[in-house]
Amino acid sequence: MTLNQEQKKMHPAIIPLMAVSAGVIVANIYYNQPILKEIGLSVHATESEVGRISMLAQFGYGLGMFFLLPLGDKLNRKNLILLLCGLLVLSLILVSYVSSLWAICALSFFIGLFSVPAQIILPMAATLDSVNRGKTVGKVFSGILVGILGARVISGLIAQWLGWRYVYGISAVMVLTMAILMKLYLPEVKPKFKGSYGSLLKSTLSLVKEYSVLRQSALLGAFTFGVFCSFWTTLTFHLSAAPLNYQAGTIGLFGLIAIGGALVAPYFGKLADKGNTYKSLLITISMIIGSVLLIKLLPFSIAALIISIFFLDIGVQATQITNFTRIYSLHEHAHSRLNTIYMTTYFIGAAIGTYFGLLSWKLGGWDFSTTQMLVWSFIALLIVVMSERRNRSVAAAGKQAVQLK
Repeated sequence: MTLNQEQKKMHPAIIPLMAVSAGVIVANIYYNQPILKEIGLSVHATESEVGRISMLAQFGYGLGMFFLLPLGDKLNRKNLILLLCGLLVLSLILVSYVSSLWAICALSFFIGLFSVPAQIILPMAATLDSVNRGKTVGKVFSGILVGILGARVISGLIAQWLGWRYVYGISAVMVLTMAILMKLYLPEVKPKFKGSYGSLLKSTLSLVKEYSVLRQSALLGAFTFGVFCSFWTTLTFHLSAAPLNYQAGTIGLFGLIAIGGALVAPYFGKLADKGNTYKSLLITISMIIGSVLLIKLLPFSIAALIISIFFLDIGVQATQITNFTRIYSLHEHAHSRLNTIYMTTYFIGAAIGTYFGLLSWKLGGWDFSTTQMLVWSFIALLIVVMSERRNRSVAAAGKQAVQLK
């Protein structure tokens, strides 16, 4: 049976199910961001101490990307997703009961580690439709984005009305529900890799050397997502401090603005399908720089903040969709391993961005934090420009070699 025949037989609800499931799973990494102050008060921790919760969740997710995600090319993806979802549910239940900061930090690490199924689902979706890959990946990634951004709204409101522990208990029920639905409806995709786990990791690392586009995309993803995580982590402290003094529920509502931006981002997947990746990336990085500049110049303007959040999220998320479209076209049978390199680098960037965001906040508040974000944004722009120059040089050299023959 050809891929097109499989697509015709595929239930039309499969891609929406994958999108929602990925969103519900990945949201667990971000539930902590608008409720850090509440967690800190309950365990008597400082802002810098409780900020480690976000950093460890992202670090755990990054390690999961490297050590667990490649298994999607070796094992039955459906079974792997269900196993990790079960471990995630257990971690969520435990964190809703523990009462010490070190236990919350440790469990946050495991929550990040076991949230990897979101990234196993994404390359799985890419294999189901090779013709409209950018569009399909865009749909599933939109689910991930809505999960990331909606997490702030949900956790903020639940924490305000019921307490922060209920955030994790309710999430455990949601993940379990999606796991049952995936058990019933997710398609079986046979693994292509036949070697050992060691050779799997070795072949994963070899892709870094083999594909310059993968290296470029991974670095770009790390810096742009580092800006994203630095922004949202320090924004919680900025909004809860004087003169704004917002509560967790209000802070979480700002995620609704970001969701609007996330829903626009998939249109850049269509642009990438047409091969206009350089143009797409220039536009998206410019959005990020403009957004950070605006909120830096007008730190207490709610209108400026709304505009900045909207365009920052379009810029960051559209950059990732364009990157996914680029890397998934490199090797048809190595999607999970390609995703491993990209997402490991991506979330290392997130953890480092969060760390420097917290450090900047401690040293100089919102002004230092936004300066750090601008530096990372301009580095991302430099990566795009230098990568395009290199790609054009390689293409010109190849064309010249053909002419000489």
